[in-house]
Amino acid sequence: MADLPSTARPRSNAARILTIVGFVFAVLALLLNPIIFGVLGVIAGIVGAVLGDKPLGWYAAAASVVAAIIGVAVFSALINN
Repeated sequence: MADLPSTARPRSNAARILTIVGFVFAVLALLLNPIIFGVLGVIAGIVGAVLGDKPLGWYAAAASVVAAIIGVAVFSALINN
């Protein structure tokens, strides 16, 4: 059987750090500013996933999107009340 080269990158410390930063930005998007921190969390999660932290990087990006949507809904409900 031939050895096929793997296209997956090995996980680095930078990938894990960016993934954690993505989750932190998701929490900040929920609590402070959903637009800015939501976008930053998506970027950090995607970069973390591309650098090799595959499942958690994509989860961080998805969590940032969900937190930004919930944050916008909560802030709009508070402003309209």
